[in-house]
Amino acid sequence: MHIIQPNDLSHLFAVLHGRGYTVVAPTLRDGAIVLDGVLSIDQLPRGVTDVQQPAEYKIAKRGDDALFGYTVGPHSWKKFLFPARTKLFALTKAGKGFDVSPANGAAPAKYAFIGVRPCELSAIDLHDRVFHEGPYADRRYGELRREAFIVAVNCAEPRGTCFCVSMNTGPKAREGFDLAMTEVLADGVHQFVVQTGSERGEGVLKEIPHRPAEQAEIDRAESVLVSAATRMGRTLATEDLPQILVDNFEHPQWDDIARRCLACANCTMVCPTCFCSTVEDVTDLKGEHAERWRRWDSCFTADFTRIAGGNIRMSTRTRHRQWMMHKLSHWVEQFGAFGCVGCGRCMTWCPVGIDLTEEARAIRETSMTANVG
Repeated sequence: MHIIQPNDLSHLFAVLHGRGYTVVAPTLRDGAIVLDGVLSIDQLPRGVTDVQQPAEYKIAKRGDDALFGYTVGPHSWKKFLFPARTKLFALTKAGKGFDVSPANGAAPAKYAFIGVRPCELSAIDLHDRVFHEGPYADRRYGELRREAFIVAVNCAEPRGTCFCVSMNTGPKAREGFDLAMTEVLADGVHQFVVQTGSERGEGVLKEIPHRPAEQAEIDRAESVLVSAATRMGRTLATEDLPQILVDNFEHPQWDDIARRCLACANCTMVCPTCFCSTVEDVTDLKGEHAERWRRWDSCFTADFTRIAGGNIRMSTRTRHRQWMMHKLSHWVEQFGAFGCVGCGRCMTWCPVGIDLTEEARAIRETSMTANVG
């Protein structure tokens, strides 16, 4: 473990820029903490926090100079690794045929992500299983992922919609990072306790002013994370949950959810693990050039399940059930892990405040009652 002082954190940005990385980090814009390209530590939301509850998000001032005194905003890192819109290929008329040009001739961006929360590391790992390690690898994703340098920041202050402890994804990062930092503010001390997770991380750390951490400093950082684990805003009982949902496919709770759900797709857009997409073709007016693009879609949209024989999910009830069961049941069978990492974004950005943890609890409790009877 190592210690970096807040003022010396500016060297991290300089080193990463010097190595050719496009540095992406949280920054304050339009009343929200979003992810964007940054040039220096001065663009971080210093002394800012967030307040989150179902259907509620707001920014507030802190009483200190914390650089990472908030949790997650509306953006997730899939915005960069799995962009909302990607050109797949282009066709240009050539005589009686067409020339095919690759989607992107330029080299992929070389990203350095600063401020990745542990739950988001788990989300990236889930996308790795789908796009990078599975039988149908996405070349573009793989190129971006291999180049990405990840600086994780452990969570010290969970918010009202957080439940990463229930999903075993936080508040401490365990793997998948190059550097992991815990920001400590206590008894007049403000410092970062840093752990390396790769050779690349060790190489970058060597170029940043730092010193070995004393045991007392390591213990102080650990106590911050232990405290955070006891202050989750939500909990979700995951034991037997996949089977419970399968056994309650026609549970009346799905109707209750449907009466409140607007099918707006906000939950899928902000979710760090959702990856539904569609393709669209665009052509010029002369019919001499065409392009095929992949863009984000959602299982909540009316046309998502439209096939030759019709639409197999016409109702909000069936769409919400599909989304929730994919996250908490089917994903386990497909990829060996829950498709939910406990970040709470789906609740925060749901206009009517539908709480995934409460809906799962309602189905579990009434199912258990029926079984006992």
